[in-house]
Amino acid sequence: MSAAAPVPDSRRSSAAARAGQGGDSSADAARSARRPLGFSLFWRTFILLALLLLGSSIGWYQMFRTLEYEPRVLGNARQVASLVNLSRAALVHSDAIARVSLIKTLADQEKVRIATHEPGDKFDLFNQTELERRMSAEIVARLGPGTVVASRVNDEPGLWVGFAIEGDSYWLLTDRSRIGALLGGSAWLVWLAMLGALSLVGAALLAGFINRPLRQLSIAAAHVREGDFERWRLDESARSSEIRAVNVGFNRMAEQLSKIEQDRAEMLAGISHDLRTPLARLRLETEMSVPDTEARDHMVADIGQVDTIIDKFLDYARPGHLELHALPLADIAAAAAQPFTLGDDLQVQIDIAPELRVMGDDVELSRVLANLLENARRYGKTEGSAVAHVHMTAAARDAWVTLRVRDHGPGVAPQLLPSLTRPFFRGDRARTAATGAGLGLAIVAKMVQNMGGFLELENSPDGGLMAIVRLRQADEPKAGVSLLKKRR
Repeated sequence: MSAAAPVPDSRRSSAAARAGQGGDSSADAARSARRPLGFSLFWRTFILLALLLLGSSIGWYQMFRTLEYEPRVLGNARQVASLVNLSRAALVHSDAIARVSLIKTLADQEKVRIATHEPGDKFDLFNQTELERRMSAEIVARLGPGTVVASRVNDEPGLWVGFAIEGDSYWLLTDRSRIGALLGGSAWLVWLAMLGALSLVGAALLAGFINRPLRQLSIAAAHVREGDFERWRLDESARSSEIRAVNVGFNRMAEQLSKIEQDRAEMLAGISHDLRTPLARLRLETEMSVPDTEARDHMVADIGQVDTIIDKFLDYARPGHLELHALPLADIAAAAAQPFTLGDDLQVQIDIAPELRVMGDDVELSRVLANLLENARRYGKTEGSAVAHVHMTAAARDAWVTLRVRDHGPGVAPQLLPSLTRPFFRGDRARTAATGAGLGLAIVAKMVQNMGGFLELENSPDGGLMAIVRLRQADEPKAGVSLLKKRR
């Protein structure tokens, strides 16, 4: 059977378990898959602050334009009109010889040139913007009808004012810089661009300052959820009293959770030690004192079952800190299936490429596969036979390896699938014929999560239950690292 696509689709009823607290993690994974994408808190804060700063800058600019900028421009227009009136008056009251000297003096000292207005002169009116039109109207109002205000005459730029003296038409050309500093858009664009850039930088700094403690808290909470209570501690010397109080409270909570976890592990280890000694004595006494062979075998089997349940409790309580290595998945699967080949109630078919490698712990991954195979052996027997047929396939895609372990049994009711990874949950009658602790799949989910992956359970379209294990794909095995360590 060929491997199916490694990414599950929305039509199947799956129980995604990132291990943690059983079925709750499945619900969290489902909610995360349905949650729409959006901006992070940093970007939302950044955008809001940037809009606020930019809006304030634009508001101040408009206020300056209204109260200072336009009045100054119109004042300059009045000065230009006064300059034209003074120049016209000087020319009118001077004789021909003095007039030539006056025109030269105005050009040299005041940068004002007076030229004759010829009928063939080509000019562009000074009315491209609303402010230019207001300036032109102000100059015309002061100099009288017939005044022409142009921005270019015969392809020569400047501020040109056309006026008449005793029936003769003249041009007065003044330096546009008299009003260019106020009208020129390039200078204001540069200032606005600089102001906008500074606003964005300030918004980024403020957003980072506001969101950094939240991001650190989120990272620390994620590690605590994974069971890492000690490595991620928040700064208890933060300058802000509110942030410092939150960090201190979080660290104390993590310490308390770590102590609770340690006490639980010690309690379960003590229970195991205290129970196994009398169990060993019971087995010895049973084998030596019970004459009925059938009754003795049943009693030994019950004692063995109790011992197995104790092992399940210890597996579930084992801490989740692992050092991951590149592992050959095909070799791990073959090693995990080998003990089951000694019996005649389970047949395993493995279709995994030899070069496929995953990041994991060889002991934990072996236990995952062993538990899945044991679950299939107990509850996944093919209908009408006493043998469970299991097919194991794997495929790599997008830096993930998807391993599928499928039996050909009766399957599970769809509404029960999300609950199978809850500790102590027992499924329907078809899958609970054998006794157990109810921790098998919960242990699998937790081990898979400890290796950075997650577990999904679904009914195969062709019948039977399919366990889907997703693990990170390994690039290359590290030199000098034993890939198959001795089983603990």
